[in-house]
Amino acid sequence: GVQRMIKAQAIVRKLPAVETLGCASVICSDKTGTLTKNEMTVRRIWLASGPVEVSGDGYAPEGELRRAGRLLPLEQAPDLALLLTISALCNNSDVVLQTETARRFNKKKRISYVAKGDPTEAALLTVATKVGLAREQLLLNNQIIDEIPFDSERKRMSILVSDPRGNRWLYSKGAPDVLLSLCTHYLDGSAVRRLAPEQVERVHAALAEMGDAALRVLATAYRRLDYVSSELETLETQLIFVGLLGLIDPPRPEAKEALKVCRQAGIRAVMITGDHARTAKAIGVELGLVGVDDRVYAGADLDQLAGAELENVMRQGSIFARVSPHHKLKIVRSLKQAGQVVAMTGDGINDAPALMEADIGVAMGQTGTDVAKEAAALILRDDNFATIVAAIREGRGIYDNIRKFIRYLLSCNVGELLTVFLTMLLRLPLPLKPLQILWVNLVTDGLPAMALGVEPADANLMERQPRPKQESIFARGLARRILTRGCLIGITTTLVFASSMLRTGDLRLARTMAFATLVFCQLFHVFDCRSETMGIMEKGFFSNPYLIASVLFSSVLFLIVLYVPSLRLLFDTVALDHHQWLVVLTASGLPTLVIGLRRLLRRR
Repeated sequence: GVQRMIKAQAIVRKLPAVETLGCASVICSDKTGTLTKNEMTVRRIWLASGPVEVSGDGYAPEGELRRAGRLLPLEQAPDLALLLTISALCNNSDVVLQTETARRFNKKKRISYVAKGDPTEAALLTVATKVGLAREQLLLNNQIIDEIPFDSERKRMSILVSDPRGNRWLYSKGAPDVLLSLCTHYLDGSAVRRLAPEQVERVHAALAEMGDAALRVLATAYRRLDYVSSELETLETQLIFVGLLGLIDPPRPEAKEALKVCRQAGIRAVMITGDHARTAKAIGVELGLVGVDDRVYAGADLDQLAGAELENVMRQGSIFARVSPHHKLKIVRSLKQAGQVVAMTGDGINDAPALMEADIGVAMGQTGTDVAKEAAALILRDDNFATIVAAIREGRGIYDNIRKFIRYLLSCNVGELLTVFLTMLLRLPLPLKPLQILWVNLVTDGLPAMALGVEPADANLMERQPRPKQESIFARGLARRILTRGCLIGITTTLVFASSMLRTGDLRLARTMAFATLVFCQLFHVFDCRSETMGIMEKGFFSNPYLIASVLFSSVLFLIVLYVPSLRLLFDTVALDHHQWLVVLTASGLPTLVIGLRRLLRRR
């Protein structure tokens, strides 16, 4: 099962997580890269002097920047030039040209531009390159002296830059609401003006419009420095607001279907993101995660809630925006206190506590840090939400196969024990010799039981509700089924043995018929164990070729014991004629027929 999960792009680091996957009732997932493609493209730029539309897709430096339908040269828009300069310099990513070649004749197959590093920063590099502001060229005239890297708590990144004249500048980019709160002025074309409340309203209106269009929004700001402090973070004040960049990150096509499967399976999906609430909601509505009128909760809301109020929000909320790692931890703990079994995704170093606290920590294989992967129980090689759902399906299937395995082995052993016990009560000779019992356990029990371990999952597996975490392995009638079928096997084998003894008085023949009945009772029974909810034909008779092969192989090995003279002498058996085989097969198939008819009548 774990090998099948690896093929489905899910790597299991901690084996008990496989069982827990079948209990998962809530999936807390990141938005970017998990529910979306993480292929960022700048679509819109907002400046005080007017909005700018950006054309082109992906990371190829192909496209134009237009205002009111007209091409916008940088010479006519100094504020745009500064915004793109900040975007390119305040950046630690790169866009590389990748050439895929055909194996034969070394011919070029396809040339593509690929993000190396954070996809959002790569998109900022791309939009700057579209107007000729390549990072390499900018670094010739701008020396980066110091840097405060992006942090999920600060939600911004800043660099200290020195220009050719010796002037020093602080360039910042980050979350619009955070950066705007640090600004006292704004750039309007080439003029710097005081940031009045009405201008703040304009920015918020633009931000809301971009968010409603499912754009992820970043802001840029700067200031000239007359002095440089050893603590660079203290300089992030009295900034001049430049503008906003709206990036599109389209939802993954398979995520919508995966969310639908979650609803059918009784699993609640929760989106947790650092993006703006409007952006998160627009994506959530597009994916069908929330409705248009549903509320989105912010990290600031969680800081003010506790007790019953927090519990109510955890029960109702499907999207949490502008969250920090400590909010993730709070969400996980609240959901677990409410009795939910939580799967939590994460990729950063600060996500490690939430991943460890969750019942199933899920780390990103492509963008995740080593710390996040070490803390997680499951790693997604493709960072895809649909892979989590596939892993849960596989986890449920593995648990079902464990139950099938136990049901088959224990019912067979109950049948063997009961056969010996009943013949002792009837004061009859022992129906089986020790070597025959050993042969049954090694061949008849072992091979089909292992084949049940690779049984394909039921078609309706993801239409069931998650099983309770504390549920016994024998719950939902498994113990009753084991005892019922074990008794049927034991009684049938005893009746065949007793009737043969009374009719012929030949102990060797009676033992052989009991031996054959016990073997074929078990081989018929293995097909009943393939599903707890579906019949043999509903399941598909040939859907598990390993089971068919194991039953045939076990049958052949048993027939060798009956018809090879040297083995017949060793196992003290006799060759059966067609009348005796008719009795054996009828008796062996009777329990399976009775249970099948009972299931059919119950359904009708």
